[in-house]
This record gives sequence, structure tokens and C-alpha cells, in this order.
Amino acid sequence: MYPDNFARFYDIIYNQLRNKDDHDFFLEQIRGSKGKVLEIGVGTGRFFIDALHGGADIYGIDISPPMIGILRKKLEESQQFRVSLQDILNFSFDFQFDLITAPFRVMMHVTEKADQLKALNNVYRHLKPGGKFIFDTFVPDLRQLIEGLDNKTDFEGEYKPGKSLKRSVSTTSDLINQLIHVNFNLEWEEEHSIQQELWYLPLRFFFRYELEHLVERSDFDSYTLMGNYNGEGLNADSRDFIVVCIKT
Repeated sequence: MYPDNFARFYDIIYNQLRNKDDHDFFLEQIRGSKGKVLEIGVGTGRFFIDALHGGADIYGIDISPPMIGILRKKLEESQQFRVSLQDILNFSFDFQFDLITAPFRVMMHVTEKADQLKALNNVYRHLKPGGKFIFDTFVPDLRQLIEGLDNKTDFEGEYKPGKSLKRSVSTTSDLINQLIHVNFNLEWEEEHSIQQELWYLPLRFFFRYELEHLVERSDFDSYTLMGNYNGEGLNADSRDFIVVCIKT
């Protein structure tokens, strides 16, 4: 549930922080799909807008009203039906999809074990036979989990000429419950004063075999696990888990 100003500045921050790897990967998957596509956690449309302009029959859901509001402003009125305020556990459509994606760590926001399984099975029900569900998580950095981050600035710049914007992040980890407690601090200049907004976000981190066991407990028939957005297998240098679940 992105707060208002985190949603307001989302595009500015992540246009700098995210590289093209995941963007190109997910767009390639969408372009390769011949039918309807659903993006879970659509946000402000980082993938969605390019996919729609490329001719994809794509829909998007998100749980954050501010994020959905920003995305709708980018769309022509005739296309706004494609995005809706829904969550991964309970979303519902009266048709099925050839491809469903949950990019940029959406599944890490699902912190409870029962909900993770519920999410996967809800996705499964909305896929056509032969359809795919693709999601990603990061490979846990054990040193960073233990040491955490202390008010680290991850973005500093301007959101418009002469107006500064800065974001910093602090983290601590609950190793038993596999939670990262993330605290964001957003500061920006407005009307000659510095404004501030804080946001707490819990993230569930996953290990390899935990992900495999989770998918195997779900309704999905088969899956593959990749170590980067180039489609390579897992190795010592992998920084991401990309999970491709297949409804056969």
C-alpha cells in the first residue's frame, strides 16, 4: 500500500534504480504471449504501458489506490477498464489468461505461508491450460540480512528543476520468520521547505528449495527456476530467482 508521496515519486526514483534487465525480460514474455496477459502489482505501469503500446491485450491489478490512480492518468479513458484495485489472493476475472506476471518482488509482499499458497492457486485458476505464471524474488544476501542497512541513501536528485528529492532506507531482519523490516524515509523540497514521509514495509525473503517446495505444494504441474533475466540457471553469481510456473 504505497503512501501518496511514495507513489507520486515512484517513477522518478525507479527509473534510476532499476536496470533494463527485468523490463526487457518481462516485455519479451508479454510479446511472446498470443492471448490475454495479467500483470499483478502493476503499480504506475513500468511494464504495462510499454506492453499496451506494443499491442498486448494486457490487464493490471494492484492493491494501492495511489499507484493505480497515477497509472489511470497515463491511460486513455477507453483503456482504463484494464486496471483495477485487486490483490493477488482474491482477484477475480470472468476470463482466463495465457500469461500472468508478478514482477519486482510482488510475492515477497505475501508474508504468510497460507497466503502464498492461496496466491499461487488463485493465479492457477485464472490461467488457460498451457499458460504461465512468472514471478521473481531476490537471492538473500546473508551478510546484509545480518548487518542490515542504517539510513542508507538509495536515491538523491531532483523531481523537477530546483526541487530536491531524497530517499533513504533502513533494514533489520527477523531470521526465524524470514522477514526483512524495511523503513523508508522520503524527503523532498516543496515551497521552500523540506517535506517528509515515512513508510514501513515487511518483505518475506525466500531460499531456493523453499520456493521449489512452495510451487510443488500448489496446483501447478511444472515449473523452472532461473538465476537471472537472461534465462540462465542458478549459480554462485545469481542475484535473482525467476520462477516460471506452467499450467500443463
